[in-house]
Amino acid sequence: MTRTEALERVIASLRNEIEALKAFDIEALAAATAGKERELGHLAGTRAEEMDEELRALAHEAARLNETARVMVNLMNANVRRQLDRLTGAPVAYGRKGPAQLRVVA
Repeated sequence: MTRTEALERVIASLRNEIEALKAFDIEALAAATAGKERELGHLAGTRAEEMDEELRALAHEAARLNETARVMVNLMNANVRRQLDRLTGAPVAYGRKGPAQLRVVA
């Protein structure tokens, strides 16, 4: 397998991962993540100076998609945290009337 093929498969796995996150499909997410990790293994030891323009473009696309997936996961995590804080009575930064007012005590 060439590096180009491996990066194309990483990109496909990342797209599948994003779709699985959107659908809350845990099985598809696990499969996409496993595929991504497997394909990244084929790229182990590859150095930036060994890459041509096509490989660099593919690597940048993969990085962009990975960042998209990271943001999605962080947003889901923040939503769960907010709901759990509400259930446990933890302070909420934003309430029904807008941002909480902080008092400074001197």
